[in-house]
Order: sequence, then C-alpha cells, then structure tokens
Amino acid sequence: MSGPRFRAMDFAAALGVVLIWGSNFVAMKVGLRALTPFQLGLARYVFAVFPLILVVPRPQVRWVWVVGYGLLQGVGQFGLLFMGLHLGMTAALASVLMQTQVFFTAFFCFILLGEKPDRPLIIGLVLAGLGLACIAAEQVVHSWRAQVSITTWWGLVLTLGAAAMWAASNLMVRQARGTNAPFKLVPFMVWSSLVPILPFLGMTVLFDPAPARRAWLQVPWNGWLAVAYLGWVSTIVAYALWTGLLMRHPANRVAPFSLGVPIIGLAAGVFTLHESMSSWQWVGIGLVAAALTAVVLGGSLRNPRRSPSH
Repeated sequence: MSGPRFRAMDFAAALGVVLIWGSNFVAMKVGLRALTPFQLGLARYVFAVFPLILVVPRPQVRWVWVVGYGLLQGVGQFGLLFMGLHLGMTAALASVLMQTQVFFTAFFCFILLGEKPDRPLIIGLVLAGLGLACIAAEQVVHSWRAQVSITTWWGLVLTLGAAAMWAASNLMVRQARGTNAPFKLVPFMVWSSLVPILPFLGMTVLFDPAPARRAWLQVPWNGWLAVAYLGWVSTIVAYALWTGLLMRHPANRVAPFSLGVPIIGLAAGVFTLHESMSSWQWVGIGLVAAALTAVVLGGSLRNPRRSPSH
C-alpha cells in the first residue's frame, strides 16, 4: 500500500478527531436521556445543517455520492448506533466496538478497491484486535461477576452494523473524490447532513410513542448542549477533518487512527461518569497504542529515505 506520508497537519487533524469522537459517546448518553434515538438523530442533523446550509454552496459532485454518504453515515451509522445504545449497549463498550470499522474498512478496501494491506497494517490490526479484545473482555467479566448482562444481542448487532456503515461511508468518500468533478470538503459535509433529516423525522413520527414525541418541550439545557456538540462539533468539524484525511491518504491507512477513540472514551468515562479503569483496560490501551505506532510509523521506519511518491 503506497501513498503520501502523514504531515504534521495530518497528525493534528487525526488527534482532533480522536479527541472529539472519544468524548462523543458521553454526549450521546446525555442526549438519549431526554430524546429517543430517532429524535436524537433528527436533532443532530438539524444542528449540523443549520445555519451553514444558508451560506455554504451546493457541492459540485454527483448527488448520488452526497445522498449515499448521508444515508450511510447519517441514517446507517448513527441510526443503528443510537438504537443500539437505546436497546442495551453501554457507551463504554460502544466506543470499543465501533472501532471494528477499521477491520470492515480494510476488508471493503480489499474486496472492492483492491487495496492490499502491507505488513505494518497487518501487525497493527492484530495488535488492535488483541487490545480491543482485552477492553471488551474486561467489560464482559465485570458483568459476569456482577451477574448483570453488559449488553443485549440487539445492542451488539446494531452497534457492529453501525461500524460496518461507518466503513462503507469511508469508501463512499473515496469514490466521490475520485470523480472528475471538483471535491470541496465543507459543502459535501453540510449538504450530505441534510439527507438524514427526513428519514429520521419519518421514523420518529411513525415509531415513537405520542408521549415521546412531546418530549421536545422537556429537554434540559445539558440535553440541548449534547445535541449541539453532536451536530456542530462531532458531525461537521470532526467529519470534515476525517474526510480531509481520506482525501489525502488511502482509507485503510486513515481508518486505524480511530483506534485511539476508545482510549479517550474510557478516559471521558473516568472523569465525567466516574468509571474506574482496570488493569485489563490499561493492557488494551497499551496494545491499541502499539497498533497505532505500527501502522503509522511502520512504513517510515522501514524506508526512512523514500520520497512520498515511492
């Protein structure tokens, strides 16, 4: 797998995404205390679209890519994730399982785009898999000792489905920017965020009970703050940074950076939700850090004098 090396601005963008998405799950948990999953999805994208859509021009790429990305990333990824959290998935375990998008992305890239993983990526994926297994195993063992189920089957399936949708949206961006039309990042992000609004509105009208549909009037200030964070910071800012990385580098080189999200997610749980960190979680964090080192620095350490074109 070849491609330009990561520059300082790329590392800064990746770190920003990790920090935003790591704290993202706390905001989701706060938002779901006041809103249903469909309402939270609707509110998230209304905030993501307005007022930017009034000043941002329409993207010049084909609408199939805009609509496709909006459906995969908006309705698919976050619709399934919010439902999974609502149906028993914990925020801590979700922050871990969502990172299986790395494996889905590598698989989709290999099957659909013919991007073969190199040795550093393979080593990184193995280390990351071990790290995620340690973090998830700690959650399962804790729930077994407490005789409480950590999640439900629906929560697990929906969260893994959300990770697969995330991976598919990564490839959608690659296809969009590979066309002859000029690809501008902000218009693409803003206008694709318009797509999930109508589906989420339809789902909340059809499936939410009447008392829940009146919950808009009772949302506390921290609920609206969580929605604003999800809409403006997590959706527009973070996905703009993430999509920018995908524009400059292969998808299976960018995707492993999201493995840092569980680290921030666990830390956010410690400081905001007063969760404790176990020894197994620290082992998992160390393995994830080693995986990132292998993926990001592996190629440079093997070929330190090569130019980006090689």
